[in-house]
Amino acid sequence: MKRVHGVEKTVREMLSGLKYGLDYYQREYNWTTKQVEELLSDLSGRFFADFDPSHERSAVEGYGRYFLGSVILSDKDKGSAFIVDGQQRLTTLSLLLIYLSNLQGEREDAVALADLIFSEKYGRKSYNLEVPERTSIMDKLYSGEEVEPNGLAESVRNIVARYRDIEEQFPEDLREEALPFFVDWLIDNVDLVEITAFSDEDAYTIFETMNDRGLPLSPTDMLKGYLLANIKDDLDKTDAAKVWKEVTLPLRGDDKTEEADFFKAWFRSQHAATIRDRTRGASPKDWDRIGTEFHRWIRENHKGLGLTTSASVKQFIERDLAFYARQYHRIKELSTTMVEGFERLYYLSQLGFTWQYTVLLAPLDPSDDSATTDKKIQATAAYLDILLAQRLWTFRLIAYSTLEYAMFVLARDIRRKPVPELVDVLAAKLDAEEEKFSSNERLYVHQQNRRFIHYLLARMTSYIEVQSGAPSHFVEYLTSSGNAKFEVEHIWADKYERHTEEFAHENDFREYRNRVGDLLLLPKSFNAAYGAWSYEDKLPHYFGQNILAQSLNPLAYERNPGFVAFKSKTGLEFEPNDHFRKADLDKRGTLYLRLAEAVWSKDELLKYRPADSTE
Repeated sequence: MKRVHGVEKTVREMLSGLKYGLDYYQREYNWTTKQVEELLSDLSGRFFADFDPSHERSAVEGYGRYFLGSVILSDKDKGSAFIVDGQQRLTTLSLLLIYLSNLQGEREDAVALADLIFSEKYGRKSYNLEVPERTSIMDKLYSGEEVEPNGLAESVRNIVARYRDIEEQFPEDLREEALPFFVDWLIDNVDLVEITAFSDEDAYTIFETMNDRGLPLSPTDMLKGYLLANIKDDLDKTDAAKVWKEVTLPLRGDDKTEEADFFKAWFRSQHAATIRDRTRGASPKDWDRIGTEFHRWIRENHKGLGLTTSASVKQFIERDLAFYARQYHRIKELSTTMVEGFERLYYLSQLGFTWQYTVLLAPLDPSDDSATTDKKIQATAAYLDILLAQRLWTFRLIAYSTLEYAMFVLARDIRRKPVPELVDVLAAKLDAEEEKFSSNERLYVHQQNRRFIHYLLARMTSYIEVQSGAPSHFVEYLTSSGNAKFEVEHIWADKYERHTEEFAHENDFREYRNRVGDLLLLPKSFNAAYGAWSYEDKLPHYFGQNILAQSLNPLAYERNPGFVAFKSKTGLEFEPNDHFRKADLDKRGTLYLRLAEAVWSKDELLKYRPADSTE
């Protein structure tokens, strides 16, 4: 092997004015939402350990550093660096820099990032991570254009999806005064180790050595070894090892992190009593350490967990581990499809809300029978469903880091609660929420919340269907493709000239047009055919669509007795519209608000409380 060059570099040093290529077999980008969430959480947590709003920007130089990992390069062409390992984090880092550039906008204190994202020569942008098939998408993301992922290659679709994750998951408390400090810290205090070899063969030898040789133990392996070592009887140890293998095997799928994710969710849900304060110098607490080193945390806290005898360790594996692993796997499975009684698990998964597994495990107790376990899962899912819908309606984030502290408190407060007490605690938390649906009478769609508006409309539309005696099409609304793909569409065409009597300025018209009362969920093909038509011309065609769209047409009140009965029962003020003017849009916006309050009513939680309140 020729000499290998290794050097520690900051993000600025790694990306400024440099270009990296990918061989054709390296071009798949496959990071998931979970990995983006964890990266943003780690970065923000490390940054806030030192940040103080009273600091001058220059103080960032003295903030603590964060190690992002290694990048292995092959400099086989003497000056043209090809990535052998590390393209996932470099691609995600590039997406984060593009997002931060867009987020800063025209701020006076904006940090220049363009040189870390691309170089420009003869009027042509060339991205620092140079992959030709990604260029057009990167251009659109950098310029802030809306991107339609249909028809894109899988790797490029993943890039779009992870950029949207960054938009949605970027911590709220980094978006204002802390933003320039964070950007400074990210590019000058976050480090990578660049390892360069001068042939592909040498580069891949390094890669294999770092990843394979010695088969390093995972945190779950180390936890298993520690616990089994504390069971003295060999037969008991064999039995416990057999249980461990049986219950963890279903967690070892394609996602190599799933097994560790389970242990984090289990230990946080049942045992985390503290969490790090977001103040300078604050040290990691139970919640944080379980997320990064759960095997060490268990070992250091074994006395508090009652793991002091061989019998207690054996019970920890054969009762607790077995119970929570099976419930975690079951919740995961129920989250992949619509199962009667557990639909909300699927709804939560469609929001990409990954805290649900920790929270749903929290009230469960190994001594519960199956009916009680189910009721606890259903009640907790109902609470999360209502909470997240209210937050989306009132323009609040549901990002991983934004809700982390709230989910810690929630898990702690509902831990192993019996059903009546669980429902009471959850209902009280809903009552304590300051912002409810009625807090925002002017919900509107914009580029960052379009996916969530799509979700809310899908839920409301499918609710009307089910309540009217028809089957739900919720899955179809979210997962269809091609011309059958459902999209958020406007009732008003984008034709200001048709509305000059009611709007003196075009900007006022556009603001109104994006309000929720002007929105429907319709097939892409419908908008392609009728989108530019006047309301009066589109009205007959609405009757052939879903019930929410049909409700604009008088025929819905003549030919759909199930819908008429639903309207009568709920008192929701649906009405047909021969014309659709500003006042009609306002009225329909109020209708959607009342509909949302019905879909996500607290009664959906209270129904899980036993009538006699005794268990």
